[in-house]
Amino acid sequence: MRSFIYRTHIWLGLIIAVPLLAWASSGLLYAWPNAVDGGKIESIARGRVQITPAEALQRADEFAGRKLPTTALTLLMREGRPVYQAVGGMGVDSVLINAETGEVMKTPPPAILTRYFRQAHFYFFAGSWQVPLLVAVSALACLSALSGIYLNVLLWRTRLWKTRHP
Repeated sequence: MRSFIYRTHIWLGLIIAVPLLAWASSGLLYAWPNAVDGGKIESIARGRVQITPAEALQRADEFAGRKLPTTALTLLMREGRPVYQAVGGMGVDSVLINAETGEVMKTPPPAILTRYFRQAHFYFFAGSWQVPLLVAVSALACLSALSGIYLNVLLWRTRLWKTRHP
């Protein structure tokens, strides 16, 4: 039984190491300044904002040629300019509306490091299986930890027995 638990513990550790390494490395990447899009935080230049949120949504709808199913509208600084980001529109990530001029454009695709961060850190690659995958990996990690604790208890119990009964 001990041999089975030991082998199981080793395999669980190897299986859990891959997603844990991806999660940890993507977290370190996010802590690295400017490695991930949006990693640099700038204060909004309020005096430069000329377009209201309602006007921004209207311009995004005109750009698409239909009413967009926008789920969020965020004002942020991007490349030194205030822009609204309308999320959920056009069935893709988002569109950007320049808050000074009202010019609308599709949000450019994220850089490779940003894609890696989003996929590895939040398990976006799993799509609708994201939550079940996270639960399964967490359960396997718990089993690995419990089997490791069990093996350590057996090891220390054996060592104590040998020191008391030479």
